Amino acid sequence: MVDYNPKEWVKIIFSIHKADTLRKLFPLLIFVFLYTSAFAYLVLEYWDVGETADLKNLSVLHSLLGFVISLLLVFRTNTAYDRWWEGRKQWGSLVNASRNVAVKLTYLLGETHTEEKLYFQKMIGNYCVALKNHLRKTNFYHEYEHIETFPIQRIGDDSHVPNHLIGLIQQRVFELQRKGVFSAEHILILDYEFRQFTEICGACERIKNSPIPYSYSSFLKKFIIIYCFSLPVGYIFNLHYLIIPFVVFVFYVLASLEVIAEEIEDPFGADANDLPLDRMCETIKRSLREIMTPQQAS
Repeated sequence: MVDYNPKEWVKIIFSIHKADTLRKLFPLLIFVFLYTSAFAYLVLEYWDVGETADLKNLSVLHSLLGFVISLLLVFRTNTAYDRWWEGRKQWGSLVNASRNVAVKLTYLLGETHTEEKLYFQKMIGNYCVALKNHLRKTNFYHEYEHIETFPIQRIGDDSHVPNHLIGLIQQRVFELQRKGVFSAEHILILDYEFRQFTEICGACERIKNSPIPYSYSSFLKKFIIIYCFSLPVGYIFNLHYLIIPFVVFVFYVLASLEVIAEEIEDPFGADANDLPLDRMCETIKRSLREIMTPQQAS
């Protein structure tokens, strides 16, 4: 995720980062530039169609279509941002759930069960890392905290790692109940907290695995291309060679909105505008250490 100060206008305007739409659209912009230049040169220098041709009336049609395409792009952008914000809320809930369960486990286990607290501290942190890797379809073992009683490498790459880890956490809770460390009331309290982890995982999977329908995305891209490629026909007699930068700029604006929507509709990746999941995992791990091992807090 790009960190920036929204009040620094000059820096934002003149900065170009790897997620900038100009980089992604540059080949298409060159193609649009060549197409518009060739069309303007042929019409203005060779084709004697006259300024009173019926083609000039297409500018009225473009005005109507411009209103339609603006509505479609607004809907597309809002839908993509809703998915991004929903993902942010789910990971915010994961941060809160991790802290809540850490507080409850710390006081329920007391001062005598240090090893158990260390186990839960590492396993909850590993669950958050596993969820991040699951959403990104990766599995980097060096990101997990080592646990002697359960080497994380035992989990296969083809398994649902978050479900596996939350199952192990619940298993340890029930083992402690059988030993008399936890009572039935404690189990009910902890079950509600751990159930939130699974619900958050399911919500993130829903966002990840339910993209915008293909027909809608395909139609919008085709609509943008046809709209921009027909602009020279309607405005060539009014703008002459100025039609070239005009069409290129219009295409850049419309296509950029679609590119931005494509990037943020899947907020769990590693793109510049995606959620900072690595940073959030580190935040969760730090909170767990501070809550469950207060003597190590600075």
